[in-house]
Amino acid sequence: MRILTTTILSLALVSGSALAQDAPAVDPAKVDSVIEAAFARAPDEWKPRLTPDETMAQCNASANNPPDDVFEEIRKRAAANVVYPDDNVLAGDWKKGEALAQSGYGMRFTDYPAARENGGNCYACHQMTREEVSYGTIGPSLLGYGKDRDFSEEAVKAAYEKIYDPHVVYPCSLMPRFGTNAVLTVDQIKDIVALLMDRDSPVNK
Repeated sequence: MRILTTTILSLALVSGSALAQDAPAVDPAKVDSVIEAAFARAPDEWKPRLTPDETMAQCNASANNPPDDVFEEIRKRAAANVVYPDDNVLAGDWKKGEALAQSGYGMRFTDYPAARENGGNCYACHQMTREEVSYGTIGPSLLGYGKDRDFSEEAVKAAYEKIYDPHVVYPCSLMPRFGTNAVLTVDQIKDIVALLMDRDSPVNK
């Protein structure tokens, strides 16, 4: 019975793989038309989101696995987009950063017109503190982030850049481009950097 079951499962997997390989290519025009129909009543502020920018077009074309030359092109473009604070202080208030990490407010249909600042919704993808029991696992755990990096200035700068535009570190990352896409302000990004890098932050306790 076990041999028969294994054989049936194997055949099913092979058959499924063959069907996936034989499936016709998706027509991009059909995809575009479906998206436009789905968001036909979207506010004007949403319309630009329906057209991928150069980075997203390159990531889509390579299924988020760009060749080396495109990888480097995306990385350099992202690095050129990063805006640093005028005072060159890259870490702000970790308590404000924690509030931002908990907030998923902003850029949804129900958030127009905006009643308050956008949140970072960091817990949707990351574990950040041991006290928080509700968090996503799309991204890695960030427990001990600053401590693991000896709270170095280089690590603070790297964290700021990655939050501003993660493609600086890893092109075609799934992480949102919080600064480049104006989801968060420079001051908000500084506060989230502090949440990651401050010695007194619960992230590092």
